[in-house]
Amino acid sequence: MSLADKDRIFTNLYGFQPWNLKAAQARGDWDNTRDLMKRGQDAIIEEIKASGLRGRGGAGFPTGLKWSFMPKEPRADRPSFLVINADESEPGSCKDREIIRHDPHKLIEGALIAGYAMRARAAYIYIRGEFIREAETLFAAVQEAYDAGLLGKNAAKSGYDFDVFVHRGAGAYICGEETAMIESLEGKKGQPRLKPPFPAGAGLYGCPTTVNNVESIAVVPTILRRGAPWFASFGRENNKGTKLFQISGHVNKPCVVEEEMSIPFRELIDRHCGGIRGGWDNLLAVIPGGSSVPLVPAAEIMDCPMDFDGLKAVGSGLGTAAAIVMDKSTDVVQAISRISYFYKHESCGHCTPCREGTGWMWRVMERLRTGDADISEIDTLFDVTKQVEGHTICALGDAAAWPIQGLIRHFRPELERRIRENGGALEAAE
Repeated sequence: MSLADKDRIFTNLYGFQPWNLKAAQARGDWDNTRDLMKRGQDAIIEEIKASGLRGRGGAGFPTGLKWSFMPKEPRADRPSFLVINADESEPGSCKDREIIRHDPHKLIEGALIAGYAMRARAAYIYIRGEFIREAETLFAAVQEAYDAGLLGKNAAKSGYDFDVFVHRGAGAYICGEETAMIESLEGKKGQPRLKPPFPAGAGLYGCPTTVNNVESIAVVPTILRRGAPWFASFGRENNKGTKLFQISGHVNKPCVVEEEMSIPFRELIDRHCGGIRGGWDNLLAVIPGGSSVPLVPAAEIMDCPMDFDGLKAVGSGLGTAAAIVMDKSTDVVQAISRISYFYKHESCGHCTPCREGTGWMWRVMERLRTGDADISEIDTLFDVTKQVEGHTICALGDAAAWPIQGLIRHFRPELERRIRENGGALEAAE
């Protein structure tokens, strides 16, 4: 089943209507926000828990549960904060920018309601530096909300004081990690912090903080208006709700589309992208969740449900649901090598396995790409990815290791063929 238009949360995803406050209110945003807040802080959190919403930034942690970690009685000298991750630096991912560009008031209203539920004093929206026009729209939308009395003192006439600040980053991938983002917000170099303490205990300025993705916050007002059972009616158990999928690469019509979770990959592509370029027999592999998750070969992905558990079962992950589709014209080794270069470039250098390992892995990938290697080096490379994975403060080490692991797992014959054709096998025999 495809998602019906009446069930779409992001009704201006393609910008056919203006983004401004008047148009947003006509679409149903800011409709009796005060009444939603009157339900009470704990009741809002329970509703989000019941909806089954899981974080849309990649990790998939239950959103309501994350909110419940915040202190119930914040101290005057240690206010609570909500930080919204609009850094979106994952290659292939392009959903949050569409929300900010065309539907920013959904995010701002969601920030108020989520901040209220967590007893937060303010929200900080950390937006990626390269998003020039998106940032301009967001600044203007926040100002509109202040001018209309929807933010600030007595926000939306709810009796609750709440501020929203927009902070532009400087274009570092590492600042998409929540503690590196907090460091950057504080004016320091964007490097991840050791945990514990977790942000809910000591985050921004040493105060209790929750970091959420743009999409996670933007869907909150609609869930509260339409009810948790409505949202939970989409998707399989433990994979509930609607989701913005971003499909790029070798499809006939690349797009960003809102669909229900658990939609089979084949149906998603045929319905919204006009099929695979050259037909389904031409599909080679798919990176289903942004560049940091392992690729999945065509035979395994075709009928796979596009959700957290379905993609985990085929050795990959949903991530941000940014599907990068590769047909048989793709040099898959070169593609993974290019991704390896990205992680080498974006490593902050804080942890030795990542600082040294990402560069080493990329250099070996380049030699495998040209066949200028020994077959035994394939296993050595796989072993090194295991030494990097799980041994760093943040997940960038994992993100650098997983694409290579997926390549070796599924395309080892291609790696060996290149080495043999370059004479590597003869050298090994000697």
